[in-house]
Amino acid sequence: METGILRFQRKKHQVGSKYTKRYTEELKRDTIALVDSSGKTVTAVARELGISSESLRGWYRRAKADRGEGAPGG
Repeated sequence: METGILRFQRKKHQVGSKYTKRYTEELKRDTIALVDSSGKTVTAVARELGISSESLRGWYRRAKADRGEGAPGG
């Protein structure tokens, strides 16, 4: 998976006078797969791809919960 391709899937939307970043579901899925397959931390992958580590961490937690891998009671 080439990181340059992932960067181009990011979209910007204007909200008022500020821009917010919106990411495609495909980018989120591919990025989560990269974390799982690379053995790298969420922070390292986020840094390499130019994505906020907080955003990627949220996507990753949501994906794990969707797969039933979340922490009990949480």
